[in-house]
Amino acid sequence: MPELSRFFGIVIAMYYDDHEWPHFHAKYAGQTGVFSLPDLRLIEGSLPKRVISLVLEWAFDHRDELTQDWELARAKKPLMPISPLV
Repeated sequence: MPELSRFFGIVIAMYYDDHEWPHFHAKYAGQTGVFSLPDLRLIEGSLPKRVISLVLEWAFDHRDELTQDWELARAKKPLMPISPLV
């Protein structure tokens, strides 16, 4: 699991051989959510509401970097770390 960022116990990752549509994964306390990149919304899984809010706040701030990492993942190139939410 290529980790992009980690903050407040939340791990953000992308996988190299994942589905076709652009997205990223957020893991927290044994739960996982999948977020769509084009519209930044939870599309799969379950996370506490506060965690969803934090992930979305972070994603809106780093949308361009997430998109770049998605392109790198599709090309099977190393992903670039993204600054955590502070």
